[in-house]
Amino acid sequence: MIDDREDERGFFAEQPPKSLKSAKPIDEKPHYLGHRQRLRERFREAGPSALSDYEVLELLLFRCIPRADTKERAKSLLKRFGSLAEVLGAPEHLLREVEDIGEGAAMDLKIVAAAAQRMARGEIKGREVLSSWSQVLEYCRAAMAFEEREQFRILFLDKKNALIADEVQQTGTVDHTPVYPREVVKRALELSATAIVLMHNYPVQYPTGIVGHA
Repeated sequence: MIDDREDERGFFAEQPPKSLKSAKPIDEKPHYLGHRQRLRERFREAGPSALSDYEVLELLLFRCIPRADTKERAKSLLKRFGSLAEVLGAPEHLLREVEDIGEGAAMDLKIVAAAAQRMARGEIKGREVLSSWSQVLEYCRAAMAFEEREQFRILFLDKKNALIADEVQQTGTVDHTPVYPREVVKRALELSATAIVLMHNYPVQYPTGIVGHA
């Protein structure tokens, strides 16, 4: 007669022990979650100057890409366009050409760009523009650098060289922009401007080129 207890001992003895390597960790969290928290804390405690351009881009992408690693996406954007200002100045369809940058992320970046441009315009307004020429060039470069068509932009100044208005006077083709001096003078008189700064981009010959004339 077979002892049932011997069968049970044999059954349990034949079961191979489970490998510790194959055991799935409990409550395993994606590595990027800790990275996001550390980056936010560094921004809060040390300020934006402590972060590189790609880290600032990461912070922006956190909002529209909630469950993914955004570091490589940020670096890809900078590799394609060159700088944070140029990423924000790039057209939406070019942003979407970067790997893993979808429609939502591209739109959010353009919203941030619009806010940044208005803030820059507010920073310039009421100051002596010609005393901060590099700031004016940086602002115009962010606004115009990746325009696919030539653009003729005018900054209208008062007698103290403070900004009255910033306007796109003409938009042309990929390699030509018509300029009508009569219209420029007419608009300057309408705004009571005593000086102007003319800005012109070169989207074909120089993709990020901006030329300014006082």
